[in-house]
Amino acid sequence: MSARRYTVACLTGHGIGPELMGEASRALAAVSRLHGFVVDDVHVPFGREAQLRSGQHLPLTTRNAYLSADAVLVADGRDPALRTVEGELDARATLTQIQCAPLGDLTLVTPLGEGADAWTVERAFALARSRRGRLTSVNADGDWEQLVDAVGAHHDGILVEHLSVAVGLPALAFERERFDVVVTGPLFADSLTEVAASSVTGPTVVASGRLAGHGPGLFAPVLRDGNEIAGQGVANPCSMLLATALALGEGLGQRSAAETLVRAVAEALVRGRLTPDLVPIGMGATTRDFTDRVLRLLPESMTNRECSREALAW
Repeated sequence: MSARRYTVACLTGHGIGPELMGEASRALAAVSRLHGFVVDDVHVPFGREAQLRSGQHLPLTTRNAYLSADAVLVADGRDPALRTVEGELDARATLTQIQCAPLGDLTLVTPLGEGADAWTVERAFALARSRRGRLTSVNADGDWEQLVDAVGAHHDGILVEHLSVAVGLPALAFERERFDVVVTGPLFADSLTEVAASSVTGPTVVASGRLAGHGPGLFAPVLRDGNEIAGQGVANPCSMLLATALALGEGLGQRSAAETLVRAVAEALVRGRLTPDLVPIGMGATTRDFTDRVLRLLPESMTNRECSREALAW
């Protein structure tokens, strides 16, 4: 029996993009090999890089690559050309994953545009079932609470908590362990994300995705580093690796592989030498050194997701 095969379109861009995408490709190859499937990562010109090569930000070959892929991985989520890519995909929800070492991670899901609320809530429940079986709804709208309860009626075994924004914001800041999957409307998503990402003193990593109803989802890091360090080999790859995990789990449906990568990154943040942006004094690790550490941690980070977390949801 042949291994399951997927295609990931890699939109690298310029600046530190090539360095980050190189590490993402290494992680994709290592994790997929460990979990018994194959990922073909297709690298195509994108954004300013493509403009310099061909005079177009999105050449036809690039558009064909991302429209036909199983998932799209972007190294620079700030490139203006990304808006065009997002517009051509059937994006219905935004997913933001926040990893706070050593406290674990949480995922925030919010709808994109009108008519996407029910689809987004359904996707949030499915995500909660694949994780720890807990979903928190944070909103100030009574209709939203009714929608969550209506969808939840079809998801036995998921523990649902409703919080107002006034209660949810401080809880995210001071009771992080209380949350796993958070679903909210677009009005409060930015505030909740900002609070959740700044509520701990340890390293915090953020990555985001656009979940599509049909066709590939799009996944990108939320970067702190700027292009002024491009070529120096010291860019922090954590957010890129977390985006890669999102692409594996929510793009390809390989959630066990995604969890393995997330756990390895978290462990490297706690036990390994950090990149210069996270080291106040002394010499930090290079981009390659840190990723090497993550890859070495992959075998011990494997977990039987199907028999552990999903069991909790039942």
